[in-house]
Amino acid sequence: MLLNKKAAGWAFCFRPAKIVFFLMISGLTLVLTSLTVPVLAQNGTEQEIVSDVQIQGNVRIESEAIKKVVQTGTGDIFNKRQLSDDIKSIYRMGYFEDIHVAMQDADGGKIVVFHVKERPTVRKILFKNNLLFDTDELMKEISITRGSIVNVADIQRNIRQLKELYKNKNYYNVQITYALLPEDNNQADIEFHIEEGDKFRIQKIDFEGNQVYTDKELKKIIKTAEKGFLMWIFSSAGDLKMDILSQDIARLTAHYHDNGYINARIGEPEIVYGQAPAEEGEKEPEKGIYIKFKIEEGEQYKVGSIDLSGDLIEDEQFLRDRLQVTEDTVFNRSQLRMDLMRLTDFYSDRGYYYVDIYPKTDVNEESLTIDIDYVITKGELVFFDQIIITGNTKTRDKVIRRQLSFHEQERYSGRKLKYGISRLYRLNYFENVGVDVVEKKAENKIDLKIDVEEKPTGEFSFGGGYSSQEKFFATASVSQFNLFGRGQTLQVQGQMGGTTNQFKLSFTEPWLFDIPLSAGIDFYNWEVDYDTYTMDTTGGGLRFGYPVFRDTRLYLSNSYEVNSIQDVYQDAPTSILDLLDIDEDRIVTNSISMSLVYDSRDNVMNPRRGAKHSLTIENAGGLLGGDVAFTKYTSELGWYIPLFWKTVGFIHSKGGYVNENSDGYLPDYEKFYLGGMNSLRGFDWRDVSILEFDEDGFLIDERGGDKFVQLNLEFQFPLFGDELGLVGVMFYDTGNVFDKGDNIDLGDLRKSWGFGFRWYSPMGPIRLERGYVLNPEEWEDSGGKWEFSMGTAF
Repeated sequence: MLLNKKAAGWAFCFRPAKIVFFLMISGLTLVLTSLTVPVLAQNGTEQEIVSDVQIQGNVRIESEAIKKVVQTGTGDIFNKRQLSDDIKSIYRMGYFEDIHVAMQDADGGKIVVFHVKERPTVRKILFKNNLLFDTDELMKEISITRGSIVNVADIQRNIRQLKELYKNKNYYNVQITYALLPEDNNQADIEFHIEEGDKFRIQKIDFEGNQVYTDKELKKIIKTAEKGFLMWIFSSAGDLKMDILSQDIARLTAHYHDNGYINARIGEPEIVYGQAPAEEGEKEPEKGIYIKFKIEEGEQYKVGSIDLSGDLIEDEQFLRDRLQVTEDTVFNRSQLRMDLMRLTDFYSDRGYYYVDIYPKTDVNEESLTIDIDYVITKGELVFFDQIIITGNTKTRDKVIRRQLSFHEQERYSGRKLKYGISRLYRLNYFENVGVDVVEKKAENKIDLKIDVEEKPTGEFSFGGGYSSQEKFFATASVSQFNLFGRGQTLQVQGQMGGTTNQFKLSFTEPWLFDIPLSAGIDFYNWEVDYDTYTMDTTGGGLRFGYPVFRDTRLYLSNSYEVNSIQDVYQDAPTSILDLLDIDEDRIVTNSISMSLVYDSRDNVMNPRRGAKHSLTIENAGGLLGGDVAFTKYTSELGWYIPLFWKTVGFIHSKGGYVNENSDGYLPDYEKFYLGGMNSLRGFDWRDVSILEFDEDGFLIDERGGDKFVQLNLEFQFPLFGDELGLVGVMFYDTGNVFDKGDNIDLGDLRKSWGFGFRWYSPMGPIRLERGYVLNPEEWEDSGGKWEFSMGTAF
């Protein structure tokens, strides 16, 4: 190739320079390499390889599990800094209390050996000085279990959980430490040492910003209370419960809003634990809990005008009369909500399932009034289409359907629906009753799906008890309350006691002829040991019942008894001695009775509100035949009235009159006696009677009265909270029996008073009561009398 001179000259000059630059770089590299290699060799790390990684000292934890958390591995370049990180990684596993590493020289590199010492396993968990909670309760709060590996972090976490448990009971000074007690086979016991300290109670509740209501008035509204002298009765007094405190904010807010203060605001309460700062010149306050509510009250508003607009299905004045809120009264938000419910229920009960009522309010700041306009959109009429029953594997459909107060293709009624579901619950056949509404808007109908969850209705029970009348007694019963799924009841009961032996077989059909007419048949035998004679009774009866009003039933019954009188003493009542002239082994009583019973109690066993009243008329003999002939009238009234602090007042009165008919006898056991735990406490059983003395003052006859009156007043208060079911009672009893021809003299009543305790235990009610007779007769004990009853006798 030919080049021009100029190009050939540049080429000549370039090539020597490039060669010189290349030689300079190569020389520098050789110099650096010669300097570096000796240093790395001198440190001895760059070229040393990890030939093996070993784990020693582990027993329970597998070596492979440990190797997975370390970064150093076979074939890696040996690095001391990495070993330090590996030790930390093994520690974080939480299974080891000591770790160290050693290196061994070997062909081909270093052997790295991790020496570990495993933490012990938990053999036992112990608690010391725990008084408030027993060991089982504390064990439920911790996550550490026997056999787990001791982990300090877990122990500390469990200590915090235990402290929270104590703090929930207001023990804010609780101190909890732990100790590890070594045992054989690398085991250890964890022992928690608890210093519970004193329980913190609420020392004082303050309110700030309240002008309209005093502190005393506001304290009556809230459930949180300061400690006081009644703490031994009301165990929750002085306790701080955060859920109740939150509810107290809502209670105070509702109180202000219900009294016209619609802008009232209640701030989160300030809580001081321990010791509140002392005011200047005051003594140091006690340790405890101090609470302060901050309140902004605002202005009070009244109701201005009230209007109803939209779809009115009745005259406006008719609807207005159903409202509680009226014009020119203090605005009450709760009453407004209740009026909305009343109007909604009114429309709903007439088939307007989709009714919508909106209370439009107009607040006038100048006049401090609120105008209310109830805007009503009624929607279309809705009818029940299908009623579908599911979940009942035993109970027949008709037993469920007959409790419903509505039928298919009937106009919808919310009130009837609620009442029908409540009747299903009262059957006591079902654990749960679910209701699902399927809307068919196009057809203006709804399907109602009722899903029941059945529960066992058979029952076998046995037990016993003690009472002042019966002494010791034993009971047993076999019952089926839903026989063959038909809703029928079959019961067999028996009792043996010191005074009475009883046996009873009964059967009840609640819906005879598929109407709400109950019918029953009873067979019974009992033997009663009275003071001066013994009576053995064998009999049976028929009974019927029919609902006449809500919570009210009318009962009609007939009984036929054959009585045998044995072991008669000479001082037995005259009416008993007269019966011996007939036939002491066969005295026939044939009677019919009618009763009207109203029962609205909220709980049969331990009622707190409601009432039970009854009126009974019984007639024996006459057209019914038999040796005994009488007419008896008895009435009973009882009210349970909720009072303050979950206390209950009970007012109970009873009275009766019996008249001997001309075609038979009135035996003494059909007359009236008082005395004992269920009538006049402090008196012996049947101790209040008619006493007849001769001229010398000797008792010649003791018999029952032809009439009687009785009044019982009780004040019941819970002890140690509601959970235990323990109730204290203070009572006043008065009453008397009166002889034939005597008028009832309310100035001649026997009286007693006393106190007692009741426990509604799982085995039945237990009563312990002491009565004192007021103005006792000379033969009566004035020092008081304890009466005890345990178990349930029928």
